Amino acid sequence: MTTTGDPTPTGSTGTTAPTPALLRTAAELDALPRPAGAERAVVMTMGALHEGHATLIRTAREAAGPDGQVVVTVFVNPLQFGEAADLDRYPRTLDADLATAAAAGADAVFAPGVDEVYPGGEPQVRITAGPMGERLEGASRPGHFDGMLTVVAKLLHLTRPDEAFYGQKDAQQLALITRMVRDLNFGVRITGVPTVRDPDGLALSSRNRFLSPQERHTALALPRALFAAQDRLAAQQALHERAKATAPGGDRAAGLNKLGEARAAADAQAVALARPNGAPAAVRATARAILEEAAARDRHPLVLDYLALVDPADFTEIPDDRESGDAILAVAARVGETRLIDNIPLTFGALT
Repeated sequence: MTTTGDPTPTGSTGTTAPTPALLRTAAELDALPRPAGAERAVVMTMGALHEGHATLIRTAREAAGPDGQVVVTVFVNPLQFGEAADLDRYPRTLDADLATAAAAGADAVFAPGVDEVYPGGEPQVRITAGPMGERLEGASRPGHFDGMLTVVAKLLHLTRPDEAFYGQKDAQQLALITRMVRDLNFGVRITGVPTVRDPDGLALSSRNRFLSPQERHTALALPRALFAAQDRLAAQQALHERAKATAPGGDRAAGLNKLGEARAAADAQAVALARPNGAPAAVRATARAILEEAAARDRHPLVLDYLALVDPADFTEIPDDRESGDAILAVAARVGETRLIDNIPLTFGALT
């Protein structure tokens, strides 16, 4: 087992975080003692760690408790990349990753080479993602999810965690891992952690470093579109609740008073008998308008890959007449040479 030096995390108060053990081989990982009477938590990454990864590690640390163990994996999986250029371009920053992992509370970092994970070359037997893996990201990146599930399955077997943590930013990935674990009876709990964003709203991603300032300005259309759609849904559902309280046939004055209204509400009256949600169409239209504006920029335009409002269970499109239930509004787009994804969870038929 090898370790690194004692990096002091950026922004620390001078206290050096304990250096996690750096494990390079499956044998070293297998020799890592498991905590007695406590749990092992795992966070899987492809390196280039940022605050989003640190949040995952801190969440795992809290879940495992002071007597538990947190293992972070750092492996750039070639099976997930459709083009060799994208694989070569992916940042490798292991020294910085170790410092980030240490500061966030990791006990060990498993950072194997490709030959260690795939000693016989690319595996002939792989996990197949099925129909869900052919939609959205799977349609844009054929084979991506088969490669992702294959390495996740292998890393789950190697690390043998009680609980594994993944970011909700990669919502389709999280859904597929959860489904794989359930369908194939893996003995591990899968926990999703909410997306972490920069102050300007952009979801944290290792790819953000490739954006120029001008491209980043364009990229902000993604979170703007998602949050505008969320606001539109909340306003529409609140308006419907208001309409029900002021609908004809009831005591309209009492309904208005209950809402704190002193005057008739024309907008509420107009939708009094409407369905609660022509909301799916409104959500899509609101987001698409912002994305189309960004796509029309003269310089550094956004090139939309997809905008989809999907059922989180199988990532099929939500119909326009959906009146209740959970959904995910997902978007993928390219700005310059950088492809970005983002999403936001929504609930129809409930006030937010």
